[in-house]
Amino acid sequence: MTETAERPAGRPWLIQGGMGVGVSGWRLARAVSRTGQLGVVSGTALDVLLARTLQLGDPGGHLRRALAAFPYPELAAAVLERYHVPGGVGGHRPFRSVPRLRAGHDGPAELLTVLGNFAEVYLAKEGHDGLVGVNYLEKVQMATAPAMFGAILAGVDHVLVGAGVPGQIPRLATRLAQGSPVTVNVHVEGDEAPFPHRFDPRLGCGERTAQLVPHLRRPSVLAIVSLPALATYLAREEATRPDGFVIETSVAGGHSAPPRRPALDPDGEPLYGPRDEPDLTKMRALGLPFWLAGGRAHPELLARARESGAAGVQLGSVFALCEESGLAAPLRGELIARARAGTLRVRNDPGASPTSFPFKLAELPNTLADPALAAARRRVCDIGLLRTPWRTPDGGLGYRCAAEPVASYVAKGGDPAAAEGKQCLCNGLLATVGLGQRRPGGRVEPPLVTIGKDLRFLAELSPAGLPYTAADVVGWLAGGLR
Repeated sequence: MTETAERPAGRPWLIQGGMGVGVSGWRLARAVSRTGQLGVVSGTALDVLLARTLQLGDPGGHLRRALAAFPYPELAAAVLERYHVPGGVGGHRPFRSVPRLRAGHDGPAELLTVLGNFAEVYLAKEGHDGLVGVNYLEKVQMATAPAMFGAILAGVDHVLVGAGVPGQIPRLATRLAQGSPVTVNVHVEGDEAPFPHRFDPRLGCGERTAQLVPHLRRPSVLAIVSLPALATYLAREEATRPDGFVIETSVAGGHSAPPRRPALDPDGEPLYGPRDEPDLTKMRALGLPFWLAGGRAHPELLARARESGAAGVQLGSVFALCEESGLAAPLRGELIARARAGTLRVRNDPGASPTSFPFKLAELPNTLADPALAAARRRVCDIGLLRTPWRTPDGGLGYRCAAEPVASYVAKGGDPAAAEGKQCLCNGLLATVGLGQRRPGGRVEPPLVTIGKDLRFLAELSPAGLPYTAADVVGWLAGGLR
């Protein structure tokens, strides 16, 4: 499909997964969208991604081009003035930190989140008329509204949300497309009731936001769930009903839902059984489109998914290893080489993520999957996307993360057992795309690599071990269309 292709008709039969921090970047999403399928950018940590890429000089000028299209140039200019370093920061100078989001507060953190999402979606949509989506984690609740507003300003077509119960997202999508204030109910540890976190687009983007309303389009919302039970719960009321679902099984990369029956196999990984397999009869009965995800990267599996009533499949790992992926090239090459040799182990670690969801770790040398390297890393929480609000003894709100320094976590009322073995996903995933923080003494944050458990597609897609592109993936899978 050319850069001037018309918007594809009907539903896509392929959704490219929104992976990691920057792995599903704008280059990958744009490449998939140009084929007529749904390209998706990861919406996680786009504020940090924007700030650090600008500090590297913004090679190619892509982010500056996107920010020049932001409807409030004075706000974009302020961010450029603060973070852009012509020629890039040199040597081992650390990246400048970004402000953190806080419940009940607005300001620079929300603006940077809006701008980061606007820029990523703008670049993904540039030069074609295909569909572009953005993927969010429901657990990163304080970022949800400003992130989605930035994406909507850039014309995002689909919003995909997983890692939790995304019941608030349909309503938020509607109101943000209207330029209206919204309230996100943020879970607070120690409180029965959530904290009402308000986001007003006019606070971060000027009083002229109302002028944009006729030009804003509500994106469709796709909820990422593991079982029909949650899909049924979300679909029963109009306020929580998404426009469709992605049904993701436990072999997919990144986070996965815990098994229905808590148990570990002999290797210490969560043990999944028949109860964890989705009943597609129940999904069909909901009358909403759905896509199947997790180990579906094969033309025959695409054909089976469509025969079962699914609109198609969502695939992540096969795109994470393609040329347009944001995954650092040496890590991508190591993954492919080890997978082809049969020596790659992907561990579904039940205790690595601060979210307490099982998380896939690719066991590569010089990454945080190495227990010795993980133990030697000095724990620090200087990004804080996964920190959660908690009610302090004096009635205020504090923030803690099970991956922060243990003493600090315990001082905030955290259980020391809950901190054991936790990895800083924020720093680790940024390092995976070449944006690891530089520490004193020349140290750089080590990467943390996640990938799906089923990489058998490599043998058919690239039998000679040659690099492949996103378009190659789509062309190969199209053989499963019947």
